[in-house]
Amino acid sequence: MKIYIGSDHAGFSSKEEIKSILEKLSLTYVDIGPSSDKRVDYPDFAKKVCDKVLKEKNSFGILICGSGTGMQIAANKIKGIRAAFCYDEYSAKMSRIDNDANVLTLRSREFDHKKYKKIIDAFLNTKFSNEERHKKRIEKILSLERRA
Repeated sequence: MKIYIGSDHAGFSSKEEIKSILEKLSLTYVDIGPSSDKRVDYPDFAKKVCDKVLKEKNSFGILICGSGTGMQIAANKIKGIRAAFCYDEYSAKMSRIDNDANVLTLRSREFDHKKYKKIIDAFLNTKFSNEERHKKRIEKILSLERRA
């Protein structure tokens, strides 16, 4: 499993924290950027991370911005991406079990950073249920993408 991680300027320091969490979990990751907290536009980094996730089988993305919402919206505009903004273990687990999410978005501002490890661990170590009802719903999402 490979993880691609990116942020905007507001999420830069959190990205650095999360990289150390990934290292402690002995997970392979690629930092897509940015390399500083200089102001950047989050859609640019959402695209870079999501393009990598789509190209490499069994990979995931982690995107961080101030609210987590901008990255989620930008990522979900990319065909084949199912990005989930998660704020606790339950939301992370269910995004994988029910939705087969392939990108995790997190918020940097006004958030207890101590939760990152449990959220990331739950997201990366939970498998998609493969239940027919969930596969059917994901197929409906894919059909919405094909209409665009």
